[in-house]
Amino acid sequence: MKQRPKMNYSEAVDRLISKQLRDWDEARNNYEALATVSTRTLHMGDSTIVLQYNPHRRRSAVAHLDKASLSRRDCFLCTEHQPVRQRSLLWGNHYKIQVNPYPIFTRHLTIADQRHVPQTLDGRVEDMLQLAVSLPQYVIFYNGPYCGASAPDHMHFQAGLKGVMPLCDELPNATTSLLADSDEGFIGYVDSLGRSLFTIETDTVRAAERYMLRLKDMLPRIMETILPMINVLCWWDVAEHVWRIVVFPRIKHRPACYGEGVDRLLMSPASVEMAGLWVLPNQQDYESLTAQRVQELYDELCMGRPMLEPMMRTFAQRWNDVGGLET
Repeated sequence: MKQRPKMNYSEAVDRLISKQLRDWDEARNNYEALATVSTRTLHMGDSTIVLQYNPHRRRSAVAHLDKASLSRRDCFLCTEHQPVRQRSLLWGNHYKIQVNPYPIFTRHLTIADQRHVPQTLDGRVEDMLQLAVSLPQYVIFYNGPYCGASAPDHMHFQAGLKGVMPLCDELPNATTSLLADSDEGFIGYVDSLGRSLFTIETDTVRAAERYMLRLKDMLPRIMETILPMINVLCWWDVAEHVWRIVVFPRIKHRPACYGEGVDRLLMSPASVEMAGLWVLPNQQDYESLTAQRVQELYDELCMGRPMLEPMMRTFAQRWNDVGGLET
């Protein structure tokens, strides 16, 4: 029997996007509007911050995410509650790739579990890695349930085109402190770009899963009842044939100034903002935000070196004591 050729997901996604923008008025209008959004650039030390004024993202910024509010609304990632014009491309055993109708990127995807299951990265790291290989033009990102996910009750990733989030291009030149390394890759710590992050580079699923598992187990818990608060980016480096993963440890969901009005800021920072693209639905916020204020917000939202130092010492010690990847 002739073996069925492996699907080219990049081409299939291109066809999906073209069809959706032709047949789905809401998505087409929002993507056309995206072409006219205003952007401006701030310089925060060694890091570039791009501000995007995007009124269509208001829905995400104002989402009520408490349990009572979630229980009252229909989940917009469940097929039965989605617009009749929205189409899907199946991936793996239980994911659906869809066009995000409220885009940040000129090509913005939502990749959701077909089942209504909670947002968690547990048992999903390999899925994220393989999605990055299937979609090599994209950065795959994950927002924790208390770190910017507008649907914390439904497991999903998102994907945006490479070359848009500044941090991805800045990372190779950033000063990195190694926590552990092996023939299969390394995990390091970076705080020279205005916020703390962990970076993983590897060419094996095993190493990525092991580094992520150890990191998850050792990150300080802000609330005892939940997993560590994290945002994660992942992409496949086609030239180097390695995965690059970035983990941002968080301490707060939204800043104290969250809201609308004088001295308020309407945004719910997630992976995209952690990676240097700040999406603002209010024009006043877009026009008034400064590099100094961005730094203050990172300091408020993200774990800093003093909190992470004990964990990093323990990480390196335990890694060496148990033989690293051999366990």
